[in-house]
Amino acid sequence: MTTTIPTQTLPEIIYPDSDGKPMSDNTKQFQLIVKIQGGIDALFKDNENVFVAGDLLWYPVEGDNKTRQAPDTMVVFGRPKGDRGSYKQWLEDNIAPQVVFEIISPGNRLGEMFKLFKFYENCGVEEYYVYDPEDNELIGWLRSDGELNYIESMEGWVSPRLEIRFETASGDLEIYRPDGLKFLSYVELSRQMEQAQQKADRLSEKLREMGINPEEI
Repeated sequence: MTTTIPTQTLPEIIYPDSDGKPMSDNTKQFQLIVKIQGGIDALFKDNENVFVAGDLLWYPVEGDNKTRQAPDTMVVFGRPKGDRGSYKQWLEDNIAPQVVFEIISPGNRLGEMFKLFKFYENCGVEEYYVYDPEDNELIGWLRSDGELNYIESMEGWVSPRLEIRFETASGDLEIYRPDGLKFLSYVELSRQMEQAQQKADRLSEKLREMGINPEEI
């Protein structure tokens, strides 16, 4: 008599798209996250192989849904743009985010920040930047010899990967693109567009006063 031993089916591992935590603890933190993520995304808008995300859960290890973090902003070179519920590294050619930003909130504790640092160091992040809006303090680490090493001076520092420059002398974090243009918030961009439109309208009016139709130029 042959006894059939039933095969045991392992339960499917679920990788949640949310950790239940808020994206930010206050308006200033949220605005900074949006400005940084949006500014970097715009900088690489024509490069289809640079993926930029904000507050997206990153799972570095297949089969492990407990080891995860949701960086305020992460940048991945070598992966296509597109919507994702989470970043499962094994489905992304096993490419880890190279650049990560965190904005400190009053709720962040030293122990939690140390765990974040070790996670990013162990998972292969090349550049890690942390900004504290309350103290206007920017600190960063750059990978060398297999570990993240502290950057002695961040004032005027240029990211090797992103080629963006950081300044805090004004009392706030200011980030400049390689072409010298500053990262702007949506409100600042809107005002800039309005000013440009007003300037164009004044020029058109002057041309009409001179008998020139601006639409024919």
